[in-house]
Amino acid sequence: MFKCVFFWCLGMIGFASSALAADRPNVLWIMSEDNSKHYLKLFDADGAPAPNIEALAKHGLTFDRAFSNAPVCSVARTTLITSCYAPRIGTQFHRKAKLAAMPEGLKMFPTYLKEAGYYTSNNSKEDYNAEKSEKIWDDSSNKAHWRNRPKSEQPFFHVQTYTMSHESSLHFPAELMTTEKTLTDPASVKLAPIHPDTPTFRYTLARYHDRMGVIDDAVGDLVAQLEKDGLLEDTFIFYFGDHGGVLPGSKGYAYERGLHVPLVVRVPEKWKHLVDAPKGTRVKGFVSFIDFGPTVLNLAGVKVPDQVDGRAFLGNGTSLSEVNARDQVFGHADRMDEKYEMVRTLRKGKYKYIRNYEAFYPDGLQNNYRYNMLAYEDWRTQFKAGKLNPVQSQFFEPKAPEALYDIDADPWETKNLATNPEFAETLADLRGRLQAQVKAMPDLSFYPENVLVEQAMQNPVAFGQAHAAEIATLADTADLALLPFAEATPKLVAALESENPWVRYWALTALCVFGDEAKAIAPGIRKSLADSERLNRVRAATFLAEVGEENPRPTFMEALKTSDSEVETQIIMNMLVYLRDHGPKIDFQVTRADVKSGGGEVERRLFYLTGVGDPKGGKNKKKAKK
Repeated sequence: MFKCVFFWCLGMIGFASSALAADRPNVLWIMSEDNSKHYLKLFDADGAPAPNIEALAKHGLTFDRAFSNAPVCSVARTTLITSCYAPRIGTQFHRKAKLAAMPEGLKMFPTYLKEAGYYTSNNSKEDYNAEKSEKIWDDSSNKAHWRNRPKSEQPFFHVQTYTMSHESSLHFPAELMTTEKTLTDPASVKLAPIHPDTPTFRYTLARYHDRMGVIDDAVGDLVAQLEKDGLLEDTFIFYFGDHGGVLPGSKGYAYERGLHVPLVVRVPEKWKHLVDAPKGTRVKGFVSFIDFGPTVLNLAGVKVPDQVDGRAFLGNGTSLSEVNARDQVFGHADRMDEKYEMVRTLRKGKYKYIRNYEAFYPDGLQNNYRYNMLAYEDWRTQFKAGKLNPVQSQFFEPKAPEALYDIDADPWETKNLATNPEFAETLADLRGRLQAQVKAMPDLSFYPENVLVEQAMQNPVAFGQAHAAEIATLADTADLALLPFAEATPKLVAALESENPWVRYWALTALCVFGDEAKAIAPGIRKSLADSERLNRVRAATFLAEVGEENPRPTFMEALKTSDSEVETQIIMNMLVYLRDHGPKIDFQVTRADVKSGGGEVERRLFYLTGVGDPKGGKNKKKAKK
């Protein structure tokens, strides 16, 4: 059992601010950006060696099933700092169009440590999608350090983020592959089956293995500082990736490669009574980012707030047997920069269920930042040239609305078992669990982001609770896409007559998922081109274009020219890029004069479509497309 050898009464009521370090442990979080567990030999036989991280594991715990709940930084980091599911509290979009208010009565968890007498510091990335709690950090800067606390006996919680493994480290020019050799031999790396075996992919993966060596050196240096300060055996050290990634199809995507993170916790000698597992233990239970904050609070003896979604996995009141019995984790992906899609996942044991609510969008839909990586462009070039096998081609093709994978047998999620009768019972179980999850939160993403920006961000949790019944109806409407089309047809027709515009929205979305299978009812959908909601008109035009029944350009151009919401415009442009690059491949001939842009994600799309502007989203900068 992870247990305390005595009942820590003070921990149940919090500590006075004058408490000394001797009263409770220090906690150090070391985060490296954009690396899933696949890049470290400690977790994956094909990963890179990391002796300093491995040394932490020998003196502590290795968590074989630790997960970010989201596959991108701002959403993942907001989940860490709030201990709440992002789709429940309105923080699920990367990058945020508007900050969400924190749930009423809840503070970002370091605030509770600070109130209990801890020195809290962060070096230095925050990237939160929620409004910061007051007094969360004593120092959050590139100079923040536990050494800056006013008294050496004061306990501390310090967060250190290392950026050397960020995906931007793989944004290199082609000539670098001939002028700069990697320490790792490109011929020695093992490529994922989803990727083509090309010199670009081999060099990119080898270069990233080198990056993990740089991270490991930095971890070693920081631990050495602790030891020099005489604090090593008084400090819990967490090392983990801030989400998955980073090769194409990982970061930004709710597959294991985007969600499954490395996690090691070094247990200090002074506080080993809080963790009675032997050194070197590998923990098999599922933990995720919602649990990290409660775990730190529990180790510090600070009460975990009732409003959070996570549960502690270390410290007083926890046990190894109970943690190892945890076998379920929820994941989600929404907007990543300018690329929209709603995906929800539920893994239970070795099985992973994925619900692609907008399955007509291929994973490979343009995202300017992703495609700065040569490997992304290489992958797409190989696809267009017809050089990929079926597994490698999946990234650029429409997806199934639901998927089921056996992660033990198929760790790269290439063989969808959802249509295999042998797995019907497992599919129904996981589908039901996920349906219950999105309704119970309730999941705010069943409303388009512009609706949430306009109506919900002042109090997202209250908005969700007030609209829980409606959200459940929207979820059921979206799930009509899971039925055989003949069975779904009368329900879809009825939904299209609903007075609720978002019921109509999800019915039209389901039709886009059915595609050609629904072509017979296309004539009846034309009336939706006059829907009172702009997004519904555009989604109807998308479906009709998919089945070859309508030129969508008039509807799209009218919508772009009349929309006063940049967030709504982003959603429209997402569908436009889909129809231009995939599906029927329609040339919309968009010009800058057709779209109202204040910069940001709309500007990214405009640059991609027109070649003029700023691919990073700056406002109206004249820059030729390369």
